[in-house]
Amino acid sequence: MLRTAAALLTRKATATMDEVARAAGIGRATLHRHFAGREALVRALEELGIRELEAALDAARLDADGAPDALRRLVTEVEPVAGLLAFLVTENQLFETEQMHEGWARIDARVSALFRRGQEQGAFRIDLTPAWLTEALYGLIGSGAWAVQDGRVAAKDFQYMIVELLLGGARRSVEK
Repeated sequence: MLRTAAALLTRKATATMDEVARAAGIGRATLHRHFAGREALVRALEELGIRELEAALDAARLDADGAPDALRRLVTEVEPVAGLLAFLVTENQLFETEQMHEGWARIDARVSALFRRGQEQGAFRIDLTPAWLTEALYGLIGSGAWAVQDGRVAAKDFQYMIVELLLGGARRSVEK
């Protein structure tokens, strides 16, 4: 049920609880027994998204090899949950309160550490902060997910286009 809700909301962020119930093949009352309302559903999706993003970070082996290669692996590992990430990072209710889920801070720290390592290795520009590069990566992943979903970009190009655009702007230029 949660994965069906995630699939629907990544395609239509404004879907109603009735639409979520229909997509899941259940009645609205059944959906409400599991989730008292949209806020509870979104919080459950947040938990799912954080678990899946942390699993993608683990699978990407961010500390192995050079930072650019680790970034490529990360985007590849995140691709299956890119739509859910795109939905979650634009869901205001998750970030408007002081009770932001600690999982976001863990994820941000791990991704920022990758960019910081790339800067220390001399692979990434040092005039862009790791925090900014992290936010740029999230934005590119979300945009890529929507572009693939809408058929404007081939799914096979997801990783290449995101990484090459980000690295093309993040790489330190070598002056001769």
